[in-house]
Amino acid sequence: MPVVVVESPAKAKTINGYLGKDYTVLASYGHVRDLVGKDGSVDTDNGFDMTWEIPADSKKRIKEIADALAEDPDLILATDPDREGEAISWHLSEALRNRRGLKKDMPMRRVAFNAITKSAVQEAIANPREIDEPLVQAYLARRALDYLVGFNLSPILWRKLPGAKSAGRVQSVSLRLIVEREMEIEAFDPKEYWSVRAMLETPRGQRFEARLVSLAGSKLDRFDLSDATQAELAVQAVESRELSVVAVEAKPGTRNPSPPFMTSTLQQEASRKLGMGAKACMSTAQRLYEAGHITYMRTDGIDMAPEAVHAARDAIAERYGRDYVPGSPRMYKNKAKNAQEAHECIRPTDMTKAAGDLRLEKDQKALYDLIWKRTLASQMEAARLERTTVTIADRDAHVELRATGQVIAFDGFMKVYTEGRDDEEANGEDKRLPAIHEGDAAKKVAAYEGETSDNELLRAPSNAVLGQQHFTQPPPRYTEATLVKRMEELGIGRPSTYASILSTIVDRGYVRKEGNRLFPEDQGRLVTAFLSNYFRKYVGYDFTARLENELDEVSAGEADYKQVLDRFWRDFKAAIDETSELRITDVLEKINEVLEPHLFPDKGDGSDPRLCPNCGMGRLSMRTARSGGAFIGCSNYPECRYTRPFGPPGMEGEQAGADRMLGVEPESGLEVHLKTGRFGPYVQLGEVTDENPKPKRSSLPKSWAPDAMDLEKALQLLSLPRLVGQHPEDGAEIETNLGRYGPYVKWNKVYANLPEEEEIFTIGMNRAVELLAEKLAKRGGRGAAAAPLRELGEHPEKGGPINVMAGRYGPYVKWEKVNATLPKEVAPEEVTMAQAVELIDAKAAKSPKRKAAAKKTTAKAKAPAAKKKKAAPKKAAEG
Repeated sequence: MPVVVVESPAKAKTINGYLGKDYTVLASYGHVRDLVGKDGSVDTDNGFDMTWEIPADSKKRIKEIADALAEDPDLILATDPDREGEAISWHLSEALRNRRGLKKDMPMRRVAFNAITKSAVQEAIANPREIDEPLVQAYLARRALDYLVGFNLSPILWRKLPGAKSAGRVQSVSLRLIVEREMEIEAFDPKEYWSVRAMLETPRGQRFEARLVSLAGSKLDRFDLSDATQAELAVQAVESRELSVVAVEAKPGTRNPSPPFMTSTLQQEASRKLGMGAKACMSTAQRLYEAGHITYMRTDGIDMAPEAVHAARDAIAERYGRDYVPGSPRMYKNKAKNAQEAHECIRPTDMTKAAGDLRLEKDQKALYDLIWKRTLASQMEAARLERTTVTIADRDAHVELRATGQVIAFDGFMKVYTEGRDDEEANGEDKRLPAIHEGDAAKKVAAYEGETSDNELLRAPSNAVLGQQHFTQPPPRYTEATLVKRMEELGIGRPSTYASILSTIVDRGYVRKEGNRLFPEDQGRLVTAFLSNYFRKYVGYDFTARLENELDEVSAGEADYKQVLDRFWRDFKAAIDETSELRITDVLEKINEVLEPHLFPDKGDGSDPRLCPNCGMGRLSMRTARSGGAFIGCSNYPECRYTRPFGPPGMEGEQAGADRMLGVEPESGLEVHLKTGRFGPYVQLGEVTDENPKPKRSSLPKSWAPDAMDLEKALQLLSLPRLVGQHPEDGAEIETNLGRYGPYVKWNKVYANLPEEEEIFTIGMNRAVELLAEKLAKRGGRGAAAAPLRELGEHPEKGGPINVMAGRYGPYVKWEKVNATLPKEVAPEEVTMAQAVELIDAKAAKSPKRKAAAKKTTAKAKAPAAKKKKAAPKKAAEG
């Protein structure tokens, strides 16, 4: 039986169902080799030769494949139809040859299919090809570039910016986008303007709203009504005049559907409509693909196979009628520059099946529904609209108002789907207008008496005319959707990299997500400032885009990948050598200079913004701590211990400047101070001295305002932990305290959260024992194993139960001694066996025993050039 190798068990199961007993289908579980995790694995002195290693788990997979080939020497490599899939096939073939599992005369075929359907799989098997060498070379080039940047740039960061984690070729450019957008927001100076609108009524009693567009014969631009005085005059002018309709202009129009999804647009729309991050989107799409429900999900193509177009048109006619099918199929031009890496769009494999027709998990159903609707809509008739503009004025045309709206004459594709929008403001054109005729009187009617706004309002006496204050808004922070869109516009990254780039900068603590917005963290700002000054070329948008294009040329067979690497390395090595000689103090001062407008903005009174507000002598500057993070401190340290959080002086800075003594602790006679540090406000007993280098401190609970702090409250905090009493069972002490995750009560090794912070100081013995007993019950009793949240069943390959458990740091899946944390986007009640196995395998591969085995394997490998070079710490994979 021919041996067919794919990446995942789920894909293997689906394909095995199509091929039957005549084939042996095995999974490689992704890549089977990677670069050795130490310096020198890409030998820049010897033609960029690469040293690979095989993890212990992958050795088992290769042995399994080799054993199967011993019985039937016929290998079919059926990995994904893109660059990464081609690389996995190449790695498999190389690894099998090295262990003599694949002999020279043994047949080996490469097959690729865009959809996992019976017909697509069988057609691919019938039409095999060779491994695509240009695609493999493009992979080698990207992998080498990411390695060279990571293993040479990250150590520079670690030495020059304590607390910085690493830098990557593409992730650093996407981080720069987020940081620069934040700096735009901080530097933004809002500008005031006013608008005037009126509620009007037709002779038939139907209401509509119009906006003032002309005053005293002059067209009003956005900032012409710049203050309340001008707005008041405009409101009075509209209020005092009789109005009528002077023109009604209706223009027919059409709106065409959006093209079907490619990777970037799927991620953007999943973020907008489903609140699904890029990583979760691609994981869900992967499961849909492997189950045979959609075509391949990593693509920059928007064209659709002819048979799929006809199937979509038939499905539209059957569900919605022939009126919704255009006279000829819609054709979408492929945007991809590189045809070898461009596939068909992302679409359902069976157009007749809506989400409700399939048995899918919740997240899969939502994403499939999005894909199915977008695909059908892309082949539907255009929507026909009638856009109407109504002009209203007084007899002398002293004031002129305008109302706009539209009527949908035929909904067309909008019956199924309309694309989401990133901007939040509606332009008014989607409003419906009543029947309005030229010459109609436009009577003003009271409508605004109850209207409220965060900004100032000016009401006419009749409450029919309203002036409203506005301020220009800074550019919005990026969401995952808008960041992917911007990266695509700049030519940064490729379909297979967007999700990993976003997850990498979040996981490394350079960016945080609040809601769906991306905020740069302190370390993200510092890394960007450092790279923008000392490696500006390599975080340049144009440079990164040009390099991506060169790599595309490699995959198309139009460029030699070693020449691309050589050009990059020659200049990059010079920049590394030059920067390595810099002193940390010089680097910090340069960053102070670059970030000065952000960290030390002009106060407007002519005073030095960097003068210490505490001692009045030292100068403020940015400093870093080896534990990570940055803060602003006084140069007059240790005489002056003023600090404030990293960033511009605002509320936090004011609190820091308001550090004060609260009083004296009666027993010791030591002063009690309220201070603000890098991690927020805290109280401290006494000052730092040689005899007392670490005075007692306690952070303020989140609900306690620094302004309301007094000596009594401070002494309460400094008295923690508080003894409640002895537990009635064993006499062990029960204590309360304020911890990292909030207030808690403790007995032996049992910790129970307290609902309210005040309970730290008020809780009695009975209540404490009750809470501790409830916590024990949730854990299954004292000393007992915790009860699982869900039992998923036996491990499909290795046996042993797999359960979903509740943990201190969130839910996780457990198999034997392997505990793998669930991603935030996966709910415990929704996790599947396939997801659990994938998480367990990934966690097992990172265990110390397996790492030790990998190191042992590496030591045995022959790598003469690498032995001469000093090893550097491992780098996280580039996104």
